[in-house]
Amino acid sequence: MENYETHEYDVIVIGAGGAGLRAAIEASAQGASVALICKSLLGKAHTVMAEGGVAAALANVDERDNWQVHFRDTMRGGKMLNNWRMAQLHAQEAPDRVNELEAWGALFDRTKDGRILQRNFGGHRYPRLAHVGDRTGLEMIRTLQDRGVHLGIDVYMECTVARLLKDGEAVSGAFAYWREHGRFVIFRAKATVLATGGVGKAYRITSNSWEYTGDGHALAYEAGADLIDMEFLQFHPTGMIWPPSVRGLLVTEGVRGDGGVLLNNQGERFMFNYIPDTYRKETAETIEEADRWLAGDRSARRTPDLLTRDVVAKAINAEMKAGRGSPHGGAFLDISKTRDAETIKRKLPSMYHQFKELAGVDITKEAMEVGPTCHYAMGGVRVDAETAATTVPGLFAAGEVAGGMHGANRLGGNSLSDLLVFGRRAGLGAAAYAKRLSKALSLNPDQVEAVAREVQEPFNRTEGENPFTVHEKLQEVMERHCGIIREEQELREGLVELEKLKARAGRMRVTGNRDFNPGWNMAVDLHNMLLVSEALAKAALERKESRGGHTRSDHPKEDPAWTRVNVVIRRSGDEMAVTQEPIPQMPDELKRLFEEG
Repeated sequence: MENYETHEYDVIVIGAGGAGLRAAIEASAQGASVALICKSLLGKAHTVMAEGGVAAALANVDERDNWQVHFRDTMRGGKMLNNWRMAQLHAQEAPDRVNELEAWGALFDRTKDGRILQRNFGGHRYPRLAHVGDRTGLEMIRTLQDRGVHLGIDVYMECTVARLLKDGEAVSGAFAYWREHGRFVIFRAKATVLATGGVGKAYRITSNSWEYTGDGHALAYEAGADLIDMEFLQFHPTGMIWPPSVRGLLVTEGVRGDGGVLLNNQGERFMFNYIPDTYRKETAETIEEADRWLAGDRSARRTPDLLTRDVVAKAINAEMKAGRGSPHGGAFLDISKTRDAETIKRKLPSMYHQFKELAGVDITKEAMEVGPTCHYAMGGVRVDAETAATTVPGLFAAGEVAGGMHGANRLGGNSLSDLLVFGRRAGLGAAAYAKRLSKALSLNPDQVEAVAREVQEPFNRTEGENPFTVHEKLQEVMERHCGIIREEQELREGLVELEKLKARAGRMRVTGNRDFNPGWNMAVDLHNMLLVSEALAKAALERKESRGGHTRSDHPKEDPAWTRVNVVIRRSGDEMAVTQEPIPQMPDELKRLFEEG
C-alpha cells in the first residue's frame, strides 16, 4: 500500500454536482476535514444542465402556496410511492435552502417588487420554481462552488472512484484512479457520501452527460447497501429530436411553463386527449384556463401541456405511434404564438441559442421538434430521511443516486431543491458519524490489491471485446427491452441479453497503457452500467403494474396492491436478490392534507 498515493479525511464526498457540493460545504462547516472527488472537472457537473428552476414554496407569485401544498404535489406526482418523510422534509426546508443560496450570492430573476420570481412547472399547483432564466443549475453550481472553494475544501478533479473499501461492515474509504495518467489513489475516510448522479448513459437517447454511468448505485450495491425503486426511470418528454448529433439534449420544461404548447403534425393540441382520470374532474377548468392563456391572459395558470412528465412523455410516444408525430419522430413544441420574440430571448436565452446554433431553428418564429429522452432515475440507494445514511455503516447518499424522495415520478424542479435539502443533511449526517469514531478505520491491503488487479484485467488479454462495442450493444438492449414501455417477455429477453453482455464484458481487452486511455475508462464504467441495468430490468419485471415512470403494456393500470410497496435490490453472495417491502405508513395529520385537497 505504500506504493499508492494515499489521502486521509474525516469525510469524502464522491461527486461534485449540487448534492456533493452542498454535502461537502455542510460537513466542512461542522468541523470535519473534507475531500470532494469528481470524475470530471469542477463546475462541469450534470447539475449545470438543470434549466427550469428550483422548486420551493416561497409563495412569491401566488400567496396560496405553502409547504403542505408542495408536499401534496410531490406525493401525488410520485403516485404516493415516495418516502413520505423525505417528501415532507423537502417541502418544509426547500425555502430556507433557496434563501440560503441567495445569501451566498445566487442571482435569481426578480418580481417587480424585488422578490425571487417563480414560474409554473408540470405537476406544481402554483408557480413555484425560482429560476435564473433557463440557466438555474449553472447559477447554483457557480454559487455552491464558490462557497466550497472559499471554505478550503480539498478538490480532486478528473478522479474516478472504482470501488469502496471496507473495514468489516463499515465503509472505510475508496479506491480511485487519476483519469489523466491512470495512477491509483487511495482515500481513507471515516464517512463517505455518494453524490454521483444517475444512470442515463446505459441508454442511447439521453439528456445525461458522459459521467452518468451509475457509479454510485454500483458502488453502494457492491458495498452491501439496498437499492430501491430501480424500475422508475423518468423519460423527459422534451428532448431535442434533430439533428442526430444532439438528439436527446434537454429542452427545459420552462418553455411550457412560460407558454409553449405541444402540437402534433395536424396542428392539434393533443394533450387534451391524454388527461388522466385523476385529473378529469378538473378538465373543464384546465381547458378554460388554457384558452385564456392563449388569448393573452397571463393569470391563467393551468394547461394540460404541464401535466407530469410521465403523462406527457407517454402522450408524445402515443402520437408518434399513431402517425401524428413530427417529421423526425417526435412532436412540435411552439412558444412563438404565445410570447413575443424579446420575451423569449430574455426568459429562455439558452433555448434560443441552442436551437439556433444546433438545429437552425429560430424558436421566436417557428416550432421546435421534441421527443422523450432518458432523463432521471427516481430509484437509487435507500437512505434514512433524517441523516441520508444508507443501510451500510459510514456510507451516505444524496441527490439522484439516492432513492425514495420522488417515488414513481419526479416533478420538475424538485431535483434541485432535493439536492440542496438532502445534500445538506448528508453532510450533517456524515460529519456527525465521523465525530463519533475515535480513530480512522483500517484498510485491508489484500482488498486494495484485489481491486487493483480487477480494474487492470483488460490490459492483460491478448484478444477480446472492444469496450465501446459492448457499450453500444448495452444501450441497444436497454432501449429495446427496458425503455419507456415494458412487457414481461421483452424484459426476460433483455435479462438474457444482459447476461450475454456481462460475459462479453468479462472478456474486454484494452490496448496501450493507463495514460489517457478512454477504452479503459469505458471498461471501468461498463462494470457499473451493466450492474444498474440488471437491477433496473429485474425491478421492472417484479412490479406488475404501471405507475409513474414505469409502464407495463401487459399490466397497463395502477394496482392498489402495489401502492405502498418498494421493490428492493440487494446483494446476496454473488447473486442479485429482488424482494418486496412495505413502505411505512404516513401519519394521520399528513393523510388529512389529501382529504382536504
